[in-house]
Parts: sequence; structure tokens; C-alpha cells
Amino acid sequence: MKRRLFTGGAVAAALTATGAFAQTLPKGVTRIVVGFPPGGGTDVLARLLAQKLGAMWGVPVVVENKAGAAGIIAAGDVAKSQPDGSTLLMAHINSHGIAPGLQPGLGYSVERDFTPIALVGATPQMLICASNQPVRTLKGLVELCRSRPGEIIFGSAGNGSAQHLALELFKARANIDVLHVPYKGSAPLVTDMLGGHVQYSFEGMTTATQYLAGGKMTAIAQTRTKRSKSFPAVPTLAESGFEGYEASIWFGLVGPARMDPALVNRMNKDVNTVLAMPDVIARLDQFGAEDGGGTPQRFGDFMHAEREKWARIIKTANITVDK
Repeated sequence: MKRRLFTGGAVAAALTATGAFAQTLPKGVTRIVVGFPPGGGTDVLARLLAQKLGAMWGVPVVVENKAGAAGIIAAGDVAKSQPDGSTLLMAHINSHGIAPGLQPGLGYSVERDFTPIALVGATPQMLICASNQPVRTLKGLVELCRSRPGEIIFGSAGNGSAQHLALELFKARANIDVLHVPYKGSAPLVTDMLGGHVQYSFEGMTTATQYLAGGKMTAIAQTRTKRSKSFPAVPTLAESGFEGYEASIWFGLVGPARMDPALVNRMNKDVNTVLAMPDVIARLDQFGAEDGGGTPQRFGDFMHAEREKWARIIKTANITVDK
């Protein structure tokens, strides 16, 4: 996996030169804030990271869930926190990639109000349905939606979420109309899908994997331009008549603006160390999370490119947040 390219002697030497190893970490509890309910993909990865970092730092590292507005509420709270490293955010494509282009009145600036620490990984989204749905192919689903405009129910993890934007992009490319039902995160959405209240959804692989592996859900397509090695038999939308379709979900650790550069480098080094651990690699592989690690600058440049991409898509497709 590409994340292994960003660890090793060269990185350690660079960090030593900046004094990162000598930087004192916060002495009390460190919080990693997650903008979604427990049980979703962002929460799972944050808890994995928190467990490993807590053991390395010798202090409690806890996950605090502040669900709502597709992660925007949590991001706004962290933006106002003290930059001492005691409050961090598991940043998400919703709050740091999509929202700036979708909501002009956003209460924070990703560029000014946050300090990038490290990219944790990017995963495909999966177009899924409960396995008892009668239509479980992409061609059949498009035909179904066209035959019953506005009736087929698609859920998402919230208005303006990555799942919602993947759906809107799919609607525009397939020329279909469906009924969108937003939830406050992935966990309650999946519960209602299994209960038959929602027929289809785009969902992050981190959340979907356990249900796909258990046979409760069926994967119709995936949203990166190449197939995930975790699900090599599931076609991409890009290869299924929707050329260029790409709507991945990504996660990364950030803090408030004006964090001490030495502290940032120390945290970055430790996140890279965690991402290189064999048991963590195995867990990330299980969820299809790839390409994590690297420098804070790499993560900052990555987020900038994502904001520009989604702003173009939102403008071109005339996508708005449901009120």
C-alpha cells in the first residue's frame, strides 16, 4: 500500500532535525472529535488511531462523538479549540472537502482555522442495498428509477455528506430522480436499510464491509476509478457506463490553527508509525482504506485539491443541500 512509502529513516531524520521527538505532548486527556455517531466508518478509524496513540503517548486518547450536519458541527467546535494538541479532529471529506463548496456561509475556513497533521486513508464508497432487494444490478437499478421517478428511496449519512454528493452525482449522470432521505450518520442509515425502510444508498466501505461480508448487504458498484483489492469482483461506476465517476471518502487528523510545528511533526511521526503497524495495515486493508500517511504538507495539499474538485462538481451539477 502506498502509505508505507511515507515512513522510515528519511522521515525520522527530517523530524529529528525539527526537534519533533523532543516536543512535549499534552499531559492530560487528548480528544479526537468525530462528527458522526458511534459505529460509523469515521468512528471506527478514530478509535483504532486513539487506541494506538494512547499507548504510545502514555496518556488517555479518547474519541468524542459530536454528530450532526455531516460533520460540520464537530469541525466548527474544534476550530475554536485551544491549539495545544489536546483537541484534535478526525477530519472527513464532508467537513473539509465538500462543505466549503456546498455551503458558502460555512462558519469556519479549512485553510485558516485548522492545522493538517496526517492523512489516515481514502476508501471507496459502495452503492449497496439489502440483500433481499429484488433489483441488485446497476443496469437494473437505473431502469427501476427511470420507471418510478421520485419513488425509489436512497438514504445518506446526512445532507451535504459524501454519500449525498455521490448520490447527486449519480442522479445527474444517470438522468434519474429518486427520493433522498438523510440521516445523522451511517449507523442509523444502515439500521433502516436492514429494516426495509430505505432501499439503496452510497456508503463508505469502512461501514459497509461488515454487512457485505456477512451477506446482509449486496454491493452493486464502487466509486473509485479503480477496484478496491478488498472487493475485486465489484465493478466501478467508471467502468460501468459512467466514465470518470469518482467519489471516495477520506479521513485525516487535524488540529486547530496555530499549533506548534514541532508538536505537529511529533504527532505526524506517531500517526505514520501507527499506519505502518502490521495489525493496523490489516485492518485498513479490510476496509479498503489506502494511500494514508505522509507529511502534514502532503495532507494539506491533498485537502486543497479535493476542495477544488468538489467545488467544480457542485457548480457544474448545480447541487444544493436539501432544506
